[in-house]
This record gives sequence, structure tokens and C-alpha cells, in this order.
Amino acid sequence: MEGRMRDLLAFRLAQANEALEEARTLNEARHPRGAINRSYYAMFYAIQALLTSRGLTTSKHSGAIELFDREFVRQNQFGKDFSRWLHQLFELRQDADYGPMVEATAEQARNAIEQAEAFIQQTKGYLSQVS
Repeated sequence: MEGRMRDLLAFRLAQANEALEEARTLNEARHPRGAINRSYYAMFYAIQALLTSRGLTTSKHSGAIELFDREFVRQNQFGKDFSRWLHQLFELRQDADYGPMVEATAEQARNAIEQAEAFIQQTKGYLSQVS
């Protein structure tokens, strides 16, 4: 793997870790909507790292999710649970951010953080094997 790609992978993983830490902080401060948003972005940045490892890019969230499913889930690199979590969290984040009068709960935020943690761990494990 060339230096620029390695640097971009490290940057994307740092973004994922930062978003996850922000999610934890927001959850502790009893801001579940923000915690859900940052948990989703933690997963999104991890996906960006995965796509970078394959030389793939996309500017749309839906495109990143589709590529993740095609390149990693269907190829059995990631289990279907990861795809399900990602799709659910994408929808939850959309609803929480843009839905009229949608309330986010502390339980939803805790679940989102746990799923983002698992997603990032799986991503790091995968990338350590292919780098």
C-alpha cells in the first residue's frame, strides 16, 4: 500500500475514532440525538477507510453504504449484522436529524454507540489483515 493511501486510511480511522468519542460525550451529556448522529458518522468514516483500501470513493452516503454491502458484506468480509446496523443507523440518523418532531432515546443512543464500536473494531481488524 502506497504512502498516500496509508495516510488517508489513518486519517479516516482517526475521524471514525473522533466521531465515536464525540458520540460517547454527547450520550453522557444526555444528548441522544447528537450521539446517534456521531455514531453514524463513526461508521461512515470507517466505511470510507474500507473503500479507500480498495481504491473506491463516493461522495454520497447511500453510495458508500451500497459499496460497503457489495464489496464487504456480499464478499463475506463483514457479517450481515454490520450491514443491518449500518442501514438502521443511517435511517435513525436521518429521522433524528431531519424528521419533524422525532425524539431520540437514550437506549437508541447506547445501541448506536455499541454498534459503532463493534464496526470500528471489525474495520481495524480487517485493515490490519490487508495492509
